[in-house]
Amino acid sequence: MIPTSFPDKAEIARLTARMLLEIGAVNFRPEDPFILASGLPSPTYIDCRKLISYPRIRSTLMDFLAVTVMRDAGFEAFDNIAGGETAGIPFAALVAERLALPMTYVRKKPKGYGKNARIEGAMSEGERVLLVEDLTTDGGSKLSFVDAIRETGATCGHTAVIFYYGIFPETEKTLGDHGVQLHHLCTWWDVLAEAKSSGSFAPETLTEVEAFLNAPRDWQEKNKRG
Repeated sequence: MIPTSFPDKAEIARLTARMLLEIGAVNFRPEDPFILASGLPSPTYIDCRKLISYPRIRSTLMDFLAVTVMRDAGFEAFDNIAGGETAGIPFAALVAERLALPMTYVRKKPKGYGKNARIEGAMSEGERVLLVEDLTTDGGSKLSFVDAIRETGATCGHTAVIFYYGIFPETEKTLGDHGVQLHHLCTWWDVLAEAKSSGSFAPETLTEVEAFLNAPRDWQEKNKRG
């Protein structure tokens, strides 16, 4: 069933943040920072992959993502839904089901044997493809997926994620310069607001997290391991 009537953006963001907190997908650890793929420290970590194990929350968020895309991009804007390997694959399948569209997925790199393909499933020249992922930090990892889609002759001008960091100002410019518009459900700011309201973490923890969100590069430089 294609969803058409849902809360406004602000309420979707609040409810998404609440669900992420409820299942323990949100982790705050300023005293022993997480190390990101970039090698830089962060007092925050989010695991959207956990969502696939919670059917009620998973279903609600996929409804939210489908309706967000339709509201922002159009009701007949896409011909194909592509998931990025690996975290984006289940969410792409669920969104494709809701929008009654074909689903494909994009490998991070060619598999190295057989047809050596990066696109799995049927994608045709001229199709308008929506790239679905679990989250985006600075937008950089999305560009390789977008390029692989475009190499088939299809177009890809939109990507949809459950969670967007929302703290690195270059993200939307990076995507925009590549001709891609970002759609998301919530950011760290929404999660912080809900965490404060629900008392999910100690006040001193939230103070340190807020300092990071306001100046992430400064916080990372200050807390970099020697």
